[in-house]
Amino acid sequence: MQRKLPPNLHKATQAIYAGQLERPVYGEVSVPIFQTSTFAFPSAEEGAARFSGESPGYIYTRMGNPTVHALEDNLAALENGSAALATATGMAAITTVFLSLLSQGDHLVAEHCLYGPTEVVIEAEMPRFGIEATLVDTSNLSAIEPALRPNTRMIYLETPTNPTMKITDIRGAAAIAHRHGAWLTVDNTFCSPYVQRPLDLGADLVIHSLTKYLNGHSDVVGGMIVVKDAELYRRLKRVLTLFGATMDPHQAWLILRGVRTLPLRMERSQDNALKLAEFLSRHPKVTWVRHPGLPDHPQHGLAQAQMDGFGAMLCFGVQGGLEGAKTVINRMRLITRAVSLGGVESLIEHPASMTHAGVPREKRERAGIGDELVRLSVGCEDVRDLQADLDQALNKIP
Repeated sequence: MQRKLPPNLHKATQAIYAGQLERPVYGEVSVPIFQTSTFAFPSAEEGAARFSGESPGYIYTRMGNPTVHALEDNLAALENGSAALATATGMAAITTVFLSLLSQGDHLVAEHCLYGPTEVVIEAEMPRFGIEATLVDTSNLSAIEPALRPNTRMIYLETPTNPTMKITDIRGAAAIAHRHGAWLTVDNTFCSPYVQRPLDLGADLVIHSLTKYLNGHSDVVGGMIVVKDAELYRRLKRVLTLFGATMDPHQAWLILRGVRTLPLRMERSQDNALKLAEFLSRHPKVTWVRHPGLPDHPQHGLAQAQMDGFGAMLCFGVQGGLEGAKTVINRMRLITRAVSLGGVESLIEHPASMTHAGVPREKRERAGIGDELVRLSVGCEDVRDLQADLDQALNKIP
């Protein structure tokens, strides 16, 4: 059982306390790692009751574990959901949602600029199960409704998008989805629940790659699905348990430890990101910058309305196209050349040749992912050091 907390706690407090055990085993402050594959029953009757669902006790770690449960309760609290399910990876969370809620003959409408592997699953793998998809620019709400069909069961968003930083009106998209009897699923990885809470804006499901901001230390992978509806939770849990994409307790403990400092890390990295975006927008070697905190961002006003901050991700274009982008990335002295995001260290990558290389060039360019685009995940370093590193690298472009 998890500790009952006072109502109306702020997110920084919830991040520290939500999910703690109500009755610690030895008075421990940190949730223990219950590193066990199976759980003993005090009697045959209790074992039968647990398997039937009449008793809340644990059975087998694939089916539930106290450490994993603590993390699930923590994220459910942060997202203002009723329940959550931890998965082995972020992609396991995404595929669990699709396999749980979509069936042969169903149709999906999704944002046309998604994390590369998500787009590949939607367009190359789901059709094998008889599930079709239409990808549109969901930042333009008027593009969503014409893409819907009588068999559309879900609208799937990333906001902000990876890597182009477009923002979709979650409340507006939810209204469209529900008017047509569809679910709205939002990948909230780029923001974390500290910055944005889609369930409060009408979404039915929220997905996270816990690998990113929620863990925050680039040392473990994981995923999470958060819902408000109990029936959705039961459907998702059944598929997740049967397919076995569940989380390991040590993995859960590491992520839970990372979540405790989420508010501190997000405040620092967001502040750094906005300062770097302003610096880059003035740099002579930079052709454009996309960060929701800049007044010239096309959805700056929407970001102010539905986000508690502007996040710590940005992208920018450089002179010289592909060669210019490669020059910048290769000349970094401090900022790390790596995919992923959301760690305490800043990471830089080239989406067209890395995270989105599996997406055909024509589709990448239509979504705004050109060869000149560089993605930057801003960390918690001193912003003056980050600015100096970017400046010296950019000045190497001929």
